[in-house]
Amino acid sequence: MVNQRKYALELLTDAGLLACKPAPTLVDNHEKFSSTESVPFTDIQAYRRLIGRLMYLINTRPDITFYVEQLSQFLAKPTIAHYNATIRIIRYIKGAPSLGLFFSSTTSVHLKSFCDSDWGTCSDSRQSVTGFSVYLGNFLISWKSKKQGTLSKSSYEA
Repeated sequence: MVNQRKYALELLTDAGLLACKPAPTLVDNHEKFSSTESVPFTDIQAYRRLIGRLMYLINTRPDITFYVEQLSQFLAKPTIAHYNATIRIIRYIKGAPSLGLFFSSTTSVHLKSFCDSDWGTCSDSRQSVTGFSVYLGNFLISWKSKKQGTLSKSSYEA
């Protein structure tokens, strides 16, 4: 079992949320983050610090990867909505701080890969978000979620 329980508890303590009520779910699946739909958040350094710490935590928590990477797009100009979503993720972590990756000693050795994309998901830039996951047997060994630029006309003609 690989987990970052101690790190997750330190994150909760530093954010002042160790005594808070845990959130049962992550951010709303239908929420689209935008840099213009909320009041700007004034403490940009605090937001960057929280996102940076969450980025380190996604090494063993692939369940939060998508939302952390979505929120990391707004490091230059975060809003109150972005900060609230970040706090919601931290409250979700409080519900299971020792959640991690389990690697069994008895497994088949098959390499599987899955890919998904969401075209034009970013409401500000209309850029696409794609992601993939790679499994060795039943265990996740690599994953990535990334934002891509829009396709040019020549890309469609190819």
